[in-house]
Amino acid sequence: MAKLQQRRSENINGNFYVDSTCIDCDTCRWMAPEIFHRDGNKSAVYHQPINEIQIKEALQALLSCPTASIGTVEKPKNIKEIQQMFPLLVEENVYHCGYHSESSFGAASYLIQRPEGNILIDSPRFSPPLVKQLEAMGGIQYLYLTHRDDVADHEKFAHHFNCERILHVDDITEKTKEVEIKLSGFERIEFSPDILIIPVPGHTKGHTVLIYRQKYLFSGDHLAWSSDLNNLYAFRHACWYSWPEQISSMKKLADYSWEWVLPGHGHRYHANQQIMKQQIEKCILWME
Repeated sequence: MAKLQQRRSENINGNFYVDSTCIDCDTCRWMAPEIFHRDGNKSAVYHQPINEIQIKEALQALLSCPTASIGTVEKPKNIKEIQQMFPLLVEENVYHCGYHSESSFGAASYLIQRPEGNILIDSPRFSPPLVKQLEAMGGIQYLYLTHRDDVADHEKFAHHFNCERILHVDDITEKTKEVEIKLSGFERIEFSPDILIIPVPGHTKGHTVLIYRQKYLFSGDHLAWSSDLNNLYAFRHACWYSWPEQISSMKKLADYSWEWVLPGHGHRYHANQQIMKQQIEKCILWME
């Protein structure tokens, strides 16, 4: 829980603040960019919310902060209402779960709500308000893990929802050795008529991505949008396996089509498929 006595001096005066426990994960900055920015290698409030929409977004960021580093001077009166907004709709039947986990360095997780059974993509915190909302939305049939880094509370979700976890065998660790579905090889996997899982070694050896309806790319730590570069990019300084392999994986991924990039880390990106193709080509050139 954020502490007022640890409030960073970089915050503008007002109700919302970020304290010194911030780990610079970027969650609040992309969830509420009109309120939070980066100052001194951590987040800070640079603009206090002035209307209901900004207050709502600031409180959503507060609940999603993996280290509970965002606080308010005055106790929020509508926090339960904000809790019930999660998971947050992205588009159609795709949602952002919020409640990011410190053990995943604040990685985002997502939910696909399907009549055949819901899919949770990477693990958020096992937070009771979120779990209650997921129950109301039909529970979880599969917990798909893009790679070894963003597994967070996967065991708690698997136990509570009796869901099957999916992870590539090359990213299995002691913590994930009980995963029910272990992927292998480097060929694409047609998991269902509307879901492709594509191995993309690079960031880690067993990293995979998921494409849903040829529209949504859940990219884990393989691909994201950089607001600084104004381009799609990969994490060159957080590549734990092989940068040349990641370039090869990116070229393979360029053969597919999608309109949304929904990453674990980094910012989302939405464009038509033609522009997306151009962006991925620029990303590959940048990587090379």
